[in-house]
Amino acid sequence: MTPSTMTAVPRRLLGRTGLEVSTLGFGTAPLGDLYSKLDDRAAIGAVERALELGINLLDTAPLYGHGLSEHRCGTAIRRVDRDGIVLCTKVGRWIDPFHGRGTASGFVGGQPHRAVVDYSYDGTMRSVEQSLLRLGTDRLDLLLIHDVDVWTHGPDAIEDRFREAMAGAYPALDRLRGEKVVAGIGIGVNEADMCVRFAEAGSFDVMLLAGRYSLLEQPALEHFLPLARRQGIGVMLGGVFNSGILATGAAAGAKYNYQDAPAAILAKVERIERVCAAHGVALPTAALHFALGHPAVASVVLGGQTAQEVERNVAGLASAVPSALWTDLKAEHLLDADAPVPGS
Repeated sequence: MTPSTMTAVPRRLLGRTGLEVSTLGFGTAPLGDLYSKLDDRAAIGAVERALELGINLLDTAPLYGHGLSEHRCGTAIRRVDRDGIVLCTKVGRWIDPFHGRGTASGFVGGQPHRAVVDYSYDGTMRSVEQSLLRLGTDRLDLLLIHDVDVWTHGPDAIEDRFREAMAGAYPALDRLRGEKVVAGIGIGVNEADMCVRFAEAGSFDVMLLAGRYSLLEQPALEHFLPLARRQGIGVMLGGVFNSGILATGAAAGAKYNYQDAPAAILAKVERIERVCAAHGVALPTAALHFALGHPAVASVVLGGQTAQEVERNVAGLASAVPSALWTDLKAEHLLDADAPVPGS
């Protein structure tokens, strides 16, 4: 059975792209050996299981394993109907096969190649060409300019990176969109303010925002998400577990923004957990459903290493969440009073 015949996961229109995407997307950063070296068969099997369950949105990037994630995705999608998949990758880095990975990778495994940051026009075209080869396809559905944010480049370099992206990567992607090589172009960043800057500077179809709209914090609520709705930008959310703490709960060693969670974050998550427990709702299930409650959001992109993790995420999406949970969280000032919630 092909992905296009599966309907286990609901779908929504992605902004003005005309694409229908599953409300649960599959994020493939872990398939680049982000936290541990994965068995190749199990990693590819996770992609295959996602497609079998009706997840049609695959999000990858050259950075993930320095090409390994794209290779693994390419193996999986060659076995199914390509037309049933919405394939998203990124630009801003191309992969140099002639030099080693270096010490700043962040991926414990992956390909033995170096990721070169490059937001120029030519660098963008090189990145796209390499991605098409690794993925084994002749077209992409979504292309995002990756990591133009303070988190990645620091406050001293961000203005130069933004100018480079708008002068180089953006015209390249706009051309590819015009030539129908890609259906939609956008941004993939960790900061809501950068989404606003890009949305005001160019014509973008989609944006993938990681970590800044979640059950724990909603800084994207005031400016970016209303702007996305006005402009018809389709929003995909990543990092809705805030690097893990909304999946694990306030346990010892819980991670927030890729580091050990500070005391104030642990205390807030503990309070959220208590409200969820009173309603019989698992914390990660509440986090997933909340993120999908905003009308600008088309899909929540969750990572996974195994088929079992994908199955748990799909099960969480299918679980019922009582509206009283959101009422109680707002009453205890644990959620922004203006945050839309499922069913509202």
